[in-house]
Amino acid sequence: MAAAKDAQNGGVMEWRVKVPEGASVTVEYEAGRATRAWAWLVSCVDALASRVSGFAGRVWKIGADDPRRVLHGLKVGFALALVSVFYYTRPLYDGVGGAAMWAVMTVVVVFEYTVGGCVYKGFNRATATVSAGAVALGVHWVASKSSDMFEPVTAAATFSRFIPTVKTRFDYGVTIFILTYSLVAVSGYRVDALVAMAQQRISTIAIGIFICLAVCLLAFPVWAGQELHRLTARNMDKLAGSVEACVEGYFAEAPDDKRQSAAPLASATNTKAEGYKCVLNSKASEDSQANLARWEPAHGRFAFRHPYGQYKNVGAAMRHCAYCVEALSGCIRSAEAQTPEPVKRYLANSCMRVATRCSAVLREASSSITAMTAPRSLDFTVAEMNTAVQELQSEVRELPSKVAEEESAQLMDAVQLFTVTSLLIEVSARIEGVVDAVDTLATLAAFRSADDEMPAEAADAKLQTVCDPVSVEPEDARTTKTIEQVLSCSRQNPTCK
Repeated sequence: MAAAKDAQNGGVMEWRVKVPEGASVTVEYEAGRATRAWAWLVSCVDALASRVSGFAGRVWKIGADDPRRVLHGLKVGFALALVSVFYYTRPLYDGVGGAAMWAVMTVVVVFEYTVGGCVYKGFNRATATVSAGAVALGVHWVASKSSDMFEPVTAAATFSRFIPTVKTRFDYGVTIFILTYSLVAVSGYRVDALVAMAQQRISTIAIGIFICLAVCLLAFPVWAGQELHRLTARNMDKLAGSVEACVEGYFAEAPDDKRQSAAPLASATNTKAEGYKCVLNSKASEDSQANLARWEPAHGRFAFRHPYGQYKNVGAAMRHCAYCVEALSGCIRSAEAQTPEPVKRYLANSCMRVATRCSAVLREASSSITAMTAPRSLDFTVAEMNTAVQELQSEVRELPSKVAEEESAQLMDAVQLFTVTSLLIEVSARIEGVVDAVDTLATLAAFRSADDEMPAEAADAKLQTVCDPVSVEPEDARTTKTIEQVLSCSRQNPTCK
């Protein structure tokens, strides 16, 4: 094997390999290191650009889905600009001393997305700072007299974080208490210097909390109570759509093409059918928003003592129902022992009717929560659902005899159908628990009647329809009119009955 330069090829290096037949094979020379490095650099730049564009797209989608998040960033920047005036303006800086930075730190740690979160953190920070400072000053004074530090104070505060009530509502305050106590207790200042330092820090922290509350309340406020209210109604709508989509996907007619035989299963696993997952994953959000909503002042139709805790009960009832919907969805997606289409047709109409009634009940309850009106027709919708369930149970009892009449079908082929039917009936039973929780919420929150929400023109029209003397006849008049019609018909035609 030898290497040679071919002048006719422009001096490009080639390798010639001798083969037994005497011919030669030309192999192109490997690209240089500079070319490989350039290609690697270009690929890295392309990958980086792709990642940056993907990240920018996700950020844009987050802001487009909820513009209030963008407004929250602007509000935080505005609050920081206001509190920075105390740090960069000489007269104000001289008034608060070197502790002006504590006001900036307070805005950073206290400002939250919702009003309830801002009030919650502001109250905890103020209370914890004052109480911890007072305790630390007392301990410091006693220690200076008796040369004995009270370490049990910090241990007791740390242990209190294990108490469930304190952990839920005052965990942030306990953390600030431990921090402030430690900073003051271990400092080497004299007692008089500690008092002056405590006064400066308390004043600057109060300034920061006041600015946070003012900006959060006055500039496009986001209420945790309203967010919890909308989340509950939205999850209920998704649960209603999930029940209906699962049953529709299961009883959809199978296509003639065998290659598309999985289409009903695919339709049962679409986004609408998986709406129950939002209900199952919303517990942490519901608990957090319910806790923050308790700190909010009265606003709109949400009174001071609005029953935010009942929303958690409604959410728990929906999750109890969503667990059964998840089992129903899993049974439908199961590829084992699919029920033949002729057997499924026996209960298709009844199951679809039950699923439709269940969805109607959930949507009616969701509309009641959204409008904050008493569910006037919800009992009637529940009665229709129970009637449909009873009809389905009657047809399930007759299914074995109908399956036995089929020559090509056996009772074992209907096992999955029996499972789906049983789960659907259980879903309807658990929906009644959701209805009870909604009724309790309507009573505790004093939801207004639907008639109160009706416009004046509609109310007048309804009243006119009820009180119309032409449309309402006395019982005797209707009886007399019926008798006269029968007699007239008999005189004209003797065979009329």
